[in-house]
Amino acid sequence: MTTLDERLVKPRLMDRLVVRPEIGALLGAAVVFLFFSLVTEKFFSASGAATWLDDAATLGIMAVAVSLLMIGGEFDLSAGVMTASTSLVTAILATQAGWNVWLALLVSLVFALVVGAFNGWLVMKTGLPSFIVTLGTFLALQGLNLGVTRLVTGTVQVSGMRSTDGYASAGFVFASTVNIGGTPFQISIVWWIGVTAVAAWLLSRTKFGNWIFAVGGSAASSRAVGVPVVRTKILLFMGTALAAWLVGSINILRFASVQANQGIGLEFQYIIAAVIGGCLLTGGYGSAVGAAIGALIFGMARQGIVFAGWDSDWFMLFLGIMLLAAVLVNNAFRRRAERVRR
Repeated sequence: MTTLDERLVKPRLMDRLVVRPEIGALLGAAVVFLFFSLVTEKFFSASGAATWLDDAATLGIMAVAVSLLMIGGEFDLSAGVMTASTSLVTAILATQAGWNVWLALLVSLVFALVVGAFNGWLVMKTGLPSFIVTLGTFLALQGLNLGVTRLVTGTVQVSGMRSTDGYASAGFVFASTVNIGGTPFQISIVWWIGVTAVAAWLLSRTKFGNWIFAVGGSAASSRAVGVPVVRTKILLFMGTALAAWLVGSINILRFASVQANQGIGLEFQYIIAAVIGGCLLTGGYGSAVGAAIGALIFGMARQGIVFAGWDSDWFMLFLGIMLLAAVLVNNAFRRRAERVRR
């Protein structure tokens, strides 16, 4: 009697699902969606969906980039304040120096990439935890934002973007709306979907994606088999900076003004969304799609509470419960996935 080689046995549907890091977040999103759809009528409407998708979009763009960095075993606490820094660079150059908006956007992009590369280089050069290095960058950028803005404008705010050269075309790309069935949806939602698709493709279909998982699992072992650890991690830090620039560009062109203290505290929301989406704090495991779903849960919960007419303070309670539940569920799914793969 011949025995079938276990490598040729097709995995069961449940086994295929359980190895996906985002499955827990997907179940959580379904529960949140059904709950608020039953609690309030507006949540399930087209205008309601446009509101909570808009809420999730910019958070989702950053959460996806942060998830790649976390899978690679690192953190970036400067990601939140970087969204304000790039907005300020664009706004100051366009409104105070009279530059074309597109040129100002290009300079702010270069600024973001340089800071991201510096973060990655310093982490790899010194061996210090990225938590400490990027905390220093966070404080430096916060001081720079406030100091430079007050020096240039005399206040802590830069406004007047709508009257600058190139605003109309740049606003169309980063801050316009897409009309679907008579309901306007922000273009940031399209950017969010695009960033998620690119990140998911990078992780699952490219050599660079394999490098990300490898360096997050064990940098020493990765280096021993020829993975360019330093280059990979620097590129990941530059990726979060690029996402921060995109979010900063969306914000400054949509609202036409920026406060110097914007973005502070958002870095924790990005990390929480990534953790809810299946990323482990220890690195080497996670999903870009899961991080996008984690941001979606944020948006649905935050706006669902508003639609239901509840006190918004309850959102923080919900957030804490979701974070604890996500950590427990992610660990359970990871252990089950490890048993399935053996």
